[in-house]
This record gives sequence, C-alpha cells and structure tokens, in this order.
Amino acid sequence: MKRHLATALQAAVTICLLWWIFRNPAQNQKMLEALGEADAWWLLPGLVALLCGLLLQAQRWIILLRVQGIFIGYLRSLRILLVGMFFNLFLLGSTGGDIIKIFLIMREAPEKKAGAFLSVFIDRVVGVLALAAVSAVVILLRWDDLMAHNVTRYGVATAGAILGGSIGFIVAAWFTGRFNLASKLPRWLPAHDKLVEAAGAFVEYARAGGAVGKAFLLSLPAHILMFSTFWFGAKAFESGLNLLSIYCVMPIVATVTALPISIGGAGLREGLFIEILGALYSTPEPVATLVSLSGFMMQVFWSLVGGAVYLGYRSSQKAPLADMEASVAELGHGIERDIEQGRRPE
Repeated sequence: MKRHLATALQAAVTICLLWWIFRNPAQNQKMLEALGEADAWWLLPGLVALLCGLLLQAQRWIILLRVQGIFIGYLRSLRILLVGMFFNLFLLGSTGGDIIKIFLIMREAPEKKAGAFLSVFIDRVVGVLALAAVSAVVILLRWDDLMAHNVTRYGVATAGAILGGSIGFIVAAWFTGRFNLASKLPRWLPAHDKLVEAAGAFVEYARAGGAVGKAFLLSLPAHILMFSTFWFGAKAFESGLNLLSIYCVMPIVATVTALPISIGGAGLREGLFIEILGALYSTPEPVATLVSLSGFMMQVFWSLVGGAVYLGYRSSQKAPLADMEASVAELGHGIERDIEQGRRPE
C-alpha cells in the first residue's frame, strides 16, 4: 500500500511540475522556435560523452566485482549497466535498476550471490563519494556567484545536506562494520536494514582499498563526462553558456533529482535549470528548458538501448519483475542475518 501511495505521489508531483514548466503558451512558442533553429549535430558528441561516462562506470563495476571473485567481460558489464539504466528511468515503483543489476549478476555467478549484492552497493557508494568530490570543487570555484542569489544559495545548501547526509550514512556504516556493531543496532533505528547491509559491504571491501581507490578515480571523469552532455545541449541551442557554467549547475541538479520526488526527475530537473541558469546567467526560460530536456533525452537514448538489450536476453535469464524483487530482497535479508551473527555473507 505504501509503495503504491509513494508512486502515485511521485506521479502527481511530476504532472504538477510539468504543468508549471509548460503553462505559458508564449514561452512554449519561443521554445518551438528555438528548437527549429537548433544545431542538432551538437547532440552527437553529447551522446558520445555520455557513452564514455557509462564505459567508465562499467569498468568501475568490473573492478568491484573482481574483489568478490566475480569475473565478467567488459561488454557484459556494460550491457547490464544499460539494462539497469532503462529500469531506473522507465519503471514506476520500487523495482529500480540496482535490483535488476543484482539479479542479473546473481544469474551470472549463482555461487556468489552475496558478492553480487554487495558489489552493487559499493558501486553506488563510490559514485556518491565521487559526486560529492566533484560538486565540492565546482561549488568552491564558483562560490561567489552561487552565494549571490537566493535560489543558488538554497540549491547549494540542499545539495550539501543531501550529500552530507549520504556521507554521514556511509561513515556510520563503516563504523558499524569496523567495530562489529551490527548485532547491537536497535531495530527501530531508521534505515536499520540498509545500515546493516552497508556495514557488511564495508567489511567485505575493507582489504580492497586499492580496488576501491581505482573505482573512485574512474568515477570522477565519469561524472564530468555525464555533466558535459548538458553543455553539448547548450551548444545546440546557442545559449552562450560555457562548460564551467554548466558544471556550476549540475552538482545541484544531479543531487536533487536523485531524490524520488518526481518520476525520473521530470519537471524537477527543468525547473532547476530554469531557476539557476536564469539567476546566474539570465538564460531565457525556453532555452534553459531545452538545455535540460536535451541532456535528459540523451539519457533516454542510452536507456532505450538498455531496454533493447534486455529484450534480447534469453528467457532463461529473465523473470517477472516481482520475482526479481523478491529474490533480491530475500538475499538482502540473508546478508543482514549473516552480518548480525558475525558471519561472512554468503
């Protein structure tokens, strides 16, 4: 019931945000005119930049899987990553890309299911830490500009709170795993199950500092390349925005839209672009909207490739979504029990 309510709320928020974005017929007309004058060839290098970012993410995951004794080919890793991207973007409800990735890797290495689960979690952690590092550098470079406007001040504060909270959770999980405190955590603690799973992941990767360090270093250019896709969109619409201007916006946008506020960040992303680009660079609303949509559509393109890849999977490798979710949830509960009892997850 709670799941359906959360999904309905997301859908309602998305509809309201999209109505607000496209409520003005005059602005919509200007948007169509800008779209007609756009140089669409700039979107091609944007697609390539996004693909390069995904290639780095695939290599990052391979490194983390090897720590668990799971060896898959580069192409296989990329295919599963694209499938996860498709499910993240197009499926409503709780069946996200991480669940699909864990399930598919479980099919690849059935004797190392716990390792598959924990590798996906650590992959996510490394990505968050890299996003925090990139965001901190960009925000410091443009600190004066960002602090000159209310909307950007609030944006920086919000992104800082989200990333700070994420890092706080990571530190708490590391502390829990390092000192074997999982069995002592009270059940009423918010996110108890996730904290125990995270503690187990840190225990498993504690001796693999070099591998985790390499994964982190790969994440930095991956984020930068993915941010750059929106700059290519800006070039297509002759917005006059330079690369650093886009980098100034992206840490806030990427962090806030990661929250499950709207479906795929739709409406929320465009609203942030409109407000932030308008405040910092006086970018017209139609152009800011198109820059946001162009970057998003590049993500949609590669997500659809992921959907096509999934359709090509043999039926023996697939399962109903509910079964995938149940299998991964059962594995997660098993990992929690092992960690609380001081055993290595299996």
